[in-house]
Amino acid sequence: MADGNEETKSERDAMLGEAYAKTRKSLIARLDNWEDQRTWDDFYQTYWRLIYSVAIKAGLRSDEAFDCVQETILSIAKQSKRKLYDPEQGSFKTWLMNMTRWRINDQFRKRKKDTAMIGGEWDNDRKTAVIDRVEDPNGDLLSRLWDVEWKKNVADAALSRVKAQVSPKQYQIFDCYVVKQWDAKRVQDHLNVSMAQVYLAKHRVGAVLKRELARLEEDAD
Repeated sequence: MADGNEETKSERDAMLGEAYAKTRKSLIARLDNWEDQRTWDDFYQTYWRLIYSVAIKAGLRSDEAFDCVQETILSIAKQSKRKLYDPEQGSFKTWLMNMTRWRINDQFRKRKKDTAMIGGEWDNDRKTAVIDRVEDPNGDLLSRLWDVEWKKNVADAALSRVKAQVSPKQYQIFDCYVVKQWDAKRVQDHLNVSMAQVYLAKHRVGAVLKRELARLEEDAD
């Protein structure tokens, strides 16, 4: 049974990776006339999983969630070109949440319209309620989802950036010792490194991680 579950997880991860690559390629193609394409590519890689995860937990299917990711980032890019985002009106974190909220609503409306066009009944009260709760500016559902997923995303994004700045060996040591919380002796034996290397990796990689976390949190203000 475990093997079957693992196979299912692997297949799911493969499908997610394929959809991610396809969505990213499509998004960048639609930004191809913009001089800061690399910036938006970096933005996509930093925030796509956050938007996707919240969209899924709000009730969208995987394909709808990826459409939500692309449309959210395109909307942000277009607003950025017109300089409609005003930092004095609130944090970037909240602004991004609201942009995502509207695109999630668009997907639910599209689903409802598509269902009606093929003669189906839109009688799923649970999903209708999801729309109502997400749309409600005074509701807490999406805000709670956003806060939880934001923290996870910041940590994952920071680790991804750290991985590109340190040696593979140091990152592997840090991952085992700090992220997975293995005992230092186990790390030493498993990776065939000295105790000094374990502590050095913890210090050096930890410093880089702290810096990247601060940068991401600063971007959210």
